[in-house]
Amino acid sequence: MLTAHAGFTLINGSGEFFINDIKAETLTQVLSKMLNTEIAHADFQTKQLHGGTVGDVQLVSGNAKTADGGTLPYKIVVKTQKKWERYGDPQSWRREYDFYKSNFGALFSESFRWPECYHAEMSEEENETQIWMEYIEGISGLDLTGDMYEHAAEGLGRFQGQLYAEQPAFLQNMTNLSKVDYMKNFYFHYRSWNRVYDYIRSDDCEIPKHICNMLIEIDASADEIINRIEKLPIVLCHRDFWVTNLIYSDGKIALIDWDTTGWGYLGEDMASLIADEADIEHMVEYYHRCIPAYYKGFSEYADISHIADNCIYEMILLMFGYRLVEWYMDAASGNKLQETNDERTLHLLTLQKIFEMRNEQ
Repeated sequence: MLTAHAGFTLINGSGEFFINDIKAETLTQVLSKMLNTEIAHADFQTKQLHGGTVGDVQLVSGNAKTADGGTLPYKIVVKTQKKWERYGDPQSWRREYDFYKSNFGALFSESFRWPECYHAEMSEEENETQIWMEYIEGISGLDLTGDMYEHAAEGLGRFQGQLYAEQPAFLQNMTNLSKVDYMKNFYFHYRSWNRVYDYIRSDDCEIPKHICNMLIEIDASADEIINRIEKLPIVLCHRDFWVTNLIYSDGKIALIDWDTTGWGYLGEDMASLIADEADIEHMVEYYHRCIPAYYKGFSEYADISHIADNCIYEMILLMFGYRLVEWYMDAASGNKLQETNDERTLHLLTLQKIFEMRNEQ
């Protein structure tokens, strides 16, 4: 029996039932695994959650009927990802699927983890992955407090430090990880783009001069800065470690969206946590709180006392300086005046906070 309270049901040529492109058979199998009992059928409703560039993320919830006649409520997340090519990282679209099909989950702790996966499949014909995973209720995004930021930073440091110290063999042998020079290549790609490069150097630029000079100075010192960064330990970076991908629940951190993960430099993820659409009002404060917490967690597994310059401020500018200028320019060309002004102000304030970080170093 198939019961549907939302969506639609189709039958393909082989007689298989589908709900919103999900096989009913898969739904019952996944719920049987998640609920640890045989499920005969389930009703459902769906709610759109945030997705990636070409990802569709749905919260599926309802009541499942067990084989012995009982009823169990459930919530589960279904993430469908179609093939696409991120600049400099063409296989990222399937990376989260590859991780879930590996032994990667065994590397997490109870306090720092990812959502449990109940089923993952790939359609080679459609170049598409589908992952059924745990739904975690908690605090995320700009609702995170300073203590939660700090907790996430320390947890990440501990996780990366353990992997750095233990060097798991299967992780070293994984072929679909983003490359260690991804951040450097990303920066040079933006710097070579005349639209943003010329804008901050033009008389028509509406960004305050001291902010433009901050970016121009980084360009002038880029080779020396990158040389210092390349002396830092190489660790496994999430590379999308921003507030929307963090879920704080019961004193624990869950981290979602692993499609950009790969080898990078110590501190790279901290740059994202601090500057990527973060809490602007507390940005400088969190910069000073999170970096020591991150190093504290990492140093539980590896001696990094010799590192005098963590380069995280420079990483913030390399990763987000030109990008924030681009966002500011794109907002300036928007059609809705109030929305455009709000976005422009947001990006300028972020750049101003980065400038303030430099003065407090």
